[in-house]
Amino acid sequence: MLEKSLEKNTITIRTLMKNSSDLILKYARAGGIDICIVSCDGQTDARKLAELVYHPLSALDADSVTDPDDLAAKIGGELLIAADEKPVYSPAEVINAIMNGFCVILIDGADRGYAVGVQGFETRSVTQPENHRNVRGSREGFVEALHTNISLVRRRVKSTELVIKTMSVGKTSNTEICVCYMPGRTDAKLVKAVTEKLETLPLSLILESGYIQPFLERKDPLFSEVGATERPDVLVSKLYEGRVGVIVDGSPFVLFVPKLFSENFIMLDDYVEKPVFALFIRAVRYLAFLISILLPGFYAALANFHPELIPVSLLRNLAASESLTPYSVLTECVILDLFYEIMREAGLRLPSNVGHAISIVGGIVIGDIVVSAGLVGAPMLLTVAIASISGYIVSDLNNQIALMRFAVIIMGGAFGLFGITITLLIFCIGVCSVGAYGVPFTAPLSPFSFKGMRDTLLRISWHHLGRTDPEIYEMNGAEIKEDDI
Repeated sequence: MLEKSLEKNTITIRTLMKNSSDLILKYARAGGIDICIVSCDGQTDARKLAELVYHPLSALDADSVTDPDDLAAKIGGELLIAADEKPVYSPAEVINAIMNGFCVILIDGADRGYAVGVQGFETRSVTQPENHRNVRGSREGFVEALHTNISLVRRRVKSTELVIKTMSVGKTSNTEICVCYMPGRTDAKLVKAVTEKLETLPLSLILESGYIQPFLERKDPLFSEVGATERPDVLVSKLYEGRVGVIVDGSPFVLFVPKLFSENFIMLDDYVEKPVFALFIRAVRYLAFLISILLPGFYAALANFHPELIPVSLLRNLAASESLTPYSVLTECVILDLFYEIMREAGLRLPSNVGHAISIVGGIVIGDIVVSAGLVGAPMLLTVAIASISGYIVSDLNNQIALMRFAVIIMGGAFGLFGITITLLIFCIGVCSVGAYGVPFTAPLSPFSFKGMRDTLLRISWHHLGRTDPEIYEMNGAEIKEDDI
C-alpha cells in the first residue's frame, strides 16, 4: 500500500523499477503541497501531460488548498483533469498504470495517488487488412493498440447490447486483454468458460493473440475451433451470432469462439452480392479446397495404380512425358510439393519489395528449366501448380491444406485410390470429432440444421435472412455443458 510519505513512495517505486532509465519522476508543488508526477518515457504524450496535468495543478494557489487530503479530493473530484482518471492505492498499481500510458500524481501526506490517462505511444494507423481483403465494405482493419481496436468495434455497435470487459494477464508482460460479448445473445456459460480460461493462463509473457489461442481450444492436431480475424465488421457479426471475442493488446488479430468449419468458406463479400452469385462463389471455394488437397495425390494414384481410368490419348502423352524423367511419379510429386512450400515460405519472409523475385525465379526460371532438363514431367508440374493456386482461395486453411495435400500424395502414390479413400476417411472422422464449447465443428452440416443451412453453401436473400436473428446455440447438437467450462 502507498504511504503518506512522498519520499518513501518514490523510493519504493524506484526500487521496484530497479532505477530504470525510462522512469520519470517530476517533483513540484500544487497549492503549497509537495507532489510527484510519475510517468514512463515513451508511453505518454508530452502535450497531453502539459495541458491535462501540469497546467491545472500549477494553477492551484495555496489559499484554495488546506491539507493533502483536500488536494487529493480536488484532483479526484473537483478538478476536471481528464476523462480517464482513477485512484491507485499501491506501488504495484502505480507501476502498472505508468506502463499503460498513464501518469500518476502522488501527494505528500496522502496514502493514495491518481492515475491520469495521457497515452501517447506510437501506434500503426488504421489501414486495410493484409489477409482478409474484400471488394466492397469497410477498409478498416484492427491494429496493435487495444483501445483503438475497442473503438473500431464500438463504432459498429452503438448500443448497450455490447459488453466489453478488460483484464490483465501474464505475470511479466501484464498484457491487457479485452473480452467482448452480447449478453442477450451469448450463452452465459460460454462467457464464463472463456473468462476463466483467460484468468488462469499460466503464461508469463504474451506478445500475440496466438499465445493464448491454444488455451481456448481443444487439443486437435489439425483444426482449430478458435477463429481469428483482422476485420472489425467480421468480429461484430460473430458477436451478433452469440460468440465471444478476445482482443489482445499488441496484436491486430482478434480471436472469437467458437468457430465452425464452414466459416472458412464464407467471406464478407458474399453478403453484398446477389444470392445466386454467393452460391456460385462458395461452390467454387469448396471445389478449390478439394482440388488443392486431392489433385496431386489423385494424379499419382492414377499414374501408378489405375492407368485404365485415364483416356488413352491422354495416357500416351503422360507416359511419354514421364518416360523422360529419372524419378518415379510419387517422387516427382513429393519434390515439387516440397519445393512449392519452400517458395511460399520464402515469399512470406522476404521484404515485399523483393518478394516478386521469388515468383519470377521459382515460377518461370526453375519451373521451365526442370521440365526442359527432364527432371520432372510437365503434367506433374501443372498438377502441383493448379493445386497450389487453388489453396490460396481458402486462405484461413492454408496450413491445414498443405499437410492434408502432402498426406494424400504419400497415400495415393503408395496405395492408389484405396490409400486416398482411407486418408479422406481419417480426415472426415477427425473433423466430425472436433467441437468446442458445446458446438459441433461441422455444424450445421453435421448434425444437420435446416435453419443453419440458409447461410452455409446457399445464402438466401436479406428479405428472408433478416427476419430472424441467427444464434449459434440454436443449431442442432449445440449445447454447452459443464465439461466445456
